[in-house]
Amino acid sequence: MNTRREFIGQATCAGFSLAGMLSTMGTLRLFNASLSAQTIPFDTDFKALICLFQYGGNDGNNLIIPMDASGYAAYATARGAALALPSTNLNALTLPAGDGRSFGLHPSMPRLAGLFNAGKAAAVANVGTLVGPLDKTKYKKGGAGVPPYLFSHSDQQVQWQTSVPDSPLKVGWGGRLADMTQALNTGSQISMNLSLAGENYFQVGNEVFQYPLNTSGSIGLTNYTSTSTPTKQQYAAVQAVVGHSYGHVFEQEYVNVMGRAIGNDTLLKGILDPSKIPLYNEKFVASTTSGLGTANPTLNPVASQLRMILRMIAAQKALGMKRQIYFAAVGGYDTHDNQLTGQAKLLGQLDNGLADFNQAVADLGMANNVTTFTASDFSRTYAGNITGSDHAWGNHHFVTGGAVKGGQIYGNMPDLTLGGPNDTGSRGSWIPGISTDEYSATLAKWFGISPGNMAMVLPNIGRFAQPDLGFML
Repeated sequence: MNTRREFIGQATCAGFSLAGMLSTMGTLRLFNASLSAQTIPFDTDFKALICLFQYGGNDGNNLIIPMDASGYAAYATARGAALALPSTNLNALTLPAGDGRSFGLHPSMPRLAGLFNAGKAAAVANVGTLVGPLDKTKYKKGGAGVPPYLFSHSDQQVQWQTSVPDSPLKVGWGGRLADMTQALNTGSQISMNLSLAGENYFQVGNEVFQYPLNTSGSIGLTNYTSTSTPTKQQYAAVQAVVGHSYGHVFEQEYVNVMGRAIGNDTLLKGILDPSKIPLYNEKFVASTTSGLGTANPTLNPVASQLRMILRMIAAQKALGMKRQIYFAAVGGYDTHDNQLTGQAKLLGQLDNGLADFNQAVADLGMANNVTTFTASDFSRTYAGNITGSDHAWGNHHFVTGGAVKGGQIYGNMPDLTLGGPNDTGSRGSWIPGISTDEYSATLAKWFGISPGNMAMVLPNIGRFAQPDLGFML
C-alpha cells in the first residue's frame, strides 16, 4: 500500500462488503396500480445515470436480428439450427420511414421492443472498445491501434468501464464523471456513486468513491442503535474507538472513514425507513407473480436491483443529491453452451426489469431525469460452437428513459458476412463502428459535462469523430 488514497479506498471497501445478488426469475411490478398516480417532490435539475452491466458477454447477434427475407435467411444460415431464432417469434422494431432496414428483438424482449417503438428506448449498434478508429486492414496490421487483450473477460470489462484501453490506470469513466459533477451534491453525506453490484471499475474516481448498497438498502453494522445487552456495550466500545483522536495519520484516517460510514449508514437507513417516509416505500408494491413481500421472495435479479435504485432516486431530495450514478449488474452471459435457453432467461429478466423500472420512474414524474444504459464485456461470435458461441467484439446496446431520442438504431449494423469487411477473422467477430468513448460521451453530455470538459471524463474522445451520437435530448 503506497498512498493515502489507496489506504482510504481499501479501508472503505473493507468496512462494507456487498452480499451476493439474488438470482432466479420473476417479474417485478414496482408499483401497485392504486399508487401509480402519486408523485414525489424532487429537484427538476436532478439526473440519475444507471449502468446495467451484463457480465460474460451478451450475444448481440441474437439481441437485434434481421427480419427482411434476405437478411433473415443469411442470419439463419450463418448461425445454424443451434443458435438461429425463429423469425415468427421476433419482436419487430418500428424504424423511421425510409430507413430501409428491418430488424426485430429477441423473443424474450417484447416490452423493450414496446419501449423502443414508443420512442422511449434507442439501440446503439456495434459498440466496442477502441484505441482509435479501426478497419479490417488496420486490425490485420495489429500494433498499438488494437485494444490489448481482446476477447478476455476481465480486461474487456475493465476497458468498457474505464474507456481507456491503452492506459494502465483503473479509474472509471463513471468515477471521473462523478469527480467533475460532485459539487452539485454539496451538503450530501452519501457518495454520488452507488453500486448495487459490489466493487467495479466504472465508479472508481480520483475523488469520489463508490458506496455499496444491496437490494434491501444500506449495508452497515446490524443493531448499531440497539439498547439490549451486550450489544449496547459492544457498540459503545466501537463508538469510543471511532471517537478517539489518533496521532498516526493512517490510524486517524481509518477511524474518520469508519465514522463517516457508520453515520452514512444510519442516515440512509432512516431515510429509507418506511415508517418514517412512507411515500418513498409504500409505492414499491409487488404483484402476486413476483413473490416480493412474501417471507421468501423470488426476485428477478435485474428488477430487485432496479427497485432499490428506484427507492434511492425517490429519496434524492431528502439526501440532498442532484446527481446520482448507479451500477447494477447480472452475470451468466458467457454462453459457450446452452445459449438459446440461458440467454432467453437472462434477456427475459432484463426485459421485465427495465420495462417496470421505466414505468415506475415515469409514475414518479421523473422520466426525463433518469437514463439507463446497458454494457457488456463484448458480443459473441456469429458462428456458433455446437450449442453456444465464443468471445467476440462489437456489440449492440440499449439506452432507455424519457430523455432518450428513441425509436432509432444509432450507428451502422455490421455487415453480417462471415469473413466479410467487418469480421476480424472468419467466425463473425465484428470490428466496432462506434467506440465506448462515443457511447459514453453522449451520456456524459446529457449528465452535464460540457464539450470543452469532455476529455476530463473521456481522455481519448478527441480521437473519434462523434463525441455526441445524438441519442439523448
